[in-house]
Amino acid sequence: MKTVAAAIFIAVLIASVLVTEPAVAASYTTRTTLLRNREFSEALTEGIRSAKKSVYLSFFLFKTTSARNNIPRRIAEELIQAKKRGLDVNVLLERPSRDRPQSGGDSLYADNRQTADLLARGGIKVYFDSPGVTTHTKVAVIDGRLVFIGSHNLSQSALQHNNELSVMLDSPELAAEVKAYLDRL
Repeated sequence: MKTVAAAIFIAVLIASVLVTEPAVAASYTTRTTLLRNREFSEALTEGIRSAKKSVYLSFFLFKTTSARNNIPRRIAEELIQAKKRGLDVNVLLERPSRDRPQSGGDSLYADNRQTADLLARGGIKVYFDSPGVTTHTKVAVIDGRLVFIGSHNLSQSALQHNNELSVMLDSPELAAEVKAYLDRL
């Protein structure tokens, strides 16, 4: 009986190793730029403006308003200009479910939906995650090379007032891995 139990345990262990993603963390050589507070929006905007091929964004919150100095709206406008230049531009946003009010519920979805409508009118593909999953990412991949990742949401508070910290990483290998991750969401 112990032999059968051991064989079943080993079979289950092998199957779980084959089915799950590797848990090995990758290490890449990168050029890293620390982006404090408002430096993030300036660097991201310049990255989008300079992009030649593609821009992929995934943010928990992307809140544009019609206010004159709304930084997220300026980022959205840069994305639309990038699309008009012929770039591949895709955006993934959070869609909270009603049973998770702690994630912002209806107001988060309304804010993201408003931005999604603006971007879609500009020809940009916008996706929402499934309601049963929280996508809390704050990441952009530009030209398969630059990765912006950190604490910044795309909201006026995060980009103008909060203490936030993100990094810009120049690494094609890391960009490919991040994009592959985003493609699976």
